[in-house]
Amino acid sequence: MKLKVSIASYSFHGLHGAKSMDVFGYMETIRHRYHVRGADIWNGMIPTLEPEFLARIKNGLEERDLKLANLCVDGPILWDDDAAKREANYKQMLEWLKASIFLKAKTIRIDAGGRDKTWSNEQFDLIVKRYQEYAKFAHDNGFLVGPENHWGTENEPDNMKKLCEAVNHPGFGVLVHFKNTGEEKFAKWAMHSHISYDVCEKELEPKMKILKDANYKGYWSVEHHSAKNEYDNVSIQLARIRMQLAAWDGPAA
Repeated sequence: MKLKVSIASYSFHGLHGAKSMDVFGYMETIRHRYHVRGADIWNGMIPTLEPEFLARIKNGLEERDLKLANLCVDGPILWDDDAAKREANYKQMLEWLKASIFLKAKTIRIDAGGRDKTWSNEQFDLIVKRYQEYAKFAHDNGFLVGPENHWGTENEPDNMKKLCEAVNHPGFGVLVHFKNTGEEKFAKWAMHSHISYDVCEKELEPKMKILKDANYKGYWSVEHHSAKNEYDNVSIQLARIRMQLAAWDGPAA
């Protein structure tokens, strides 16, 4: 099995915020500075879903021989306490799903929402219903969709396991965020991964082994968070991930 690496564009959110990197600079950077072929685009770098702009992104990916491993969508979470906002989020997410087809994304992440220790029955029922609908759409169009265990109610591993079991659809998966604990509870549903700096510093091999043992076939993605010295910090994380993959299976693509 050829193991694959990607770099999350959120890793450069400091440069992006300073207007020193846009999505096109990101693609150029990962392909020619880091020699990576897996793109992992945070929608904070996609200011519009206008067809002309998406066409420029698609051309940029193709010109650099990049695959869109993940489209990471913040914003239209499934549950919001405001019913009107929930409906607006639902419609907005359908547009992102359509964009995923056009950009040939392999996975798309959208958060469930909720900030308490557990979801209420009302919240859970709606979240499951929405993910089942999104997963059917994704499956019919050749990609996967699902949440990420990185904030709110999603932070609890038992919640994620329960959600995966309830959605129960081949078009559904989890973006496993390696910073929290308990990832082994939902590792078999992993569709993509985010590996943070502190994991690379302290516990990289055992964390990655959770997915390896679950027969994970997705991309191993660098995600840096500090917004400082991003070029160098990403280099360090990427090198450590590549070294671990090489130790297992030889050089990663």
